[in-house]
Amino acid sequence: MKQATKVRLANRGPLDLTTLDEKTLMGVIDHSLLRPDLTRADVEAGCDLAMEYETATVCCRPADLVFVVNRLRKSAVGPTTVIGFPHGGNVSAIKEREAILAVDQGAVELDVVMNIGAFRSGDLGYVRDELAGLIYAVSPTPVKVILETAYLTPEQVEAGCRVAMEARAAFVKNGTGFSPRGAEPAEIALMRRVVGDNMGVKAAHGVRTLDALLAVLAAGACRCGATATASIAAEWRTRGPEAVQAALAGATSPAAEGGSY
Repeated sequence: MKQATKVRLANRGPLDLTTLDEKTLMGVIDHSLLRPDLTRADVEAGCDLAMEYETATVCCRPADLVFVVNRLRKSAVGPTTVIGFPHGGNVSAIKEREAILAVDQGAVELDVVMNIGAFRSGDLGYVRDELAGLIYAVSPTPVKVILETAYLTPEQVEAGCRVAMEARAAFVKNGTGFSPRGAEPAEIALMRRVVGDNMGVKAAHGVRTLDALLAVLAAGACRCGATATASIAAEWRTRGPEAVQAALAGATSPAAEGGSY
């Protein structure tokens, strides 16, 4: 992996929004190219957009990975893909083989969906062992564990974070983007409280504006999946400092500390 890419992907702790600039903001985005209807031309355009704004990664469908790796080869944007996506219900051996193949093809990170049904059934040992085996098989490639929190209670979200920690994941991530709801700042804050500052927290689904991105960053996310990268950048150039102040005020307000989490 290129040194510039390593630096871009290294941070897993909360961001200091008081020092935020455009480069840092764009560097937390995994530009998402996961919609099933995307054409090869769409994927090519998405890669070019990610290189223009210098996002952390492009997160693509597995079948697009080789193309994305080649398209990004001379840039600091990392090619990444998803495993067991979007339901997590593949058998463990298939998920592990899919992960190994993705790394062999050039993925620098993997977003892996845990077995949601097994987890909700209380079979935490199965979920932990599946994740641990996969993570060991692709080490040292960082793995983000997708919890799909829209289907979980706050107590299950906390338990899912602990399972991911025990499996030695690099990040926890709230969702795939294909569940009933997206990232919520209070839930991201819960995930950050559980994992501490040495593990990454990624927010995904519904983060389409600068305010939404800053809200999840203020809550503790250090990475975010997004499709609206260009419009978020345009908003930043218009009202960046003002938006940061609003996000910081919202993160410390009594209302922000309430909610179901």
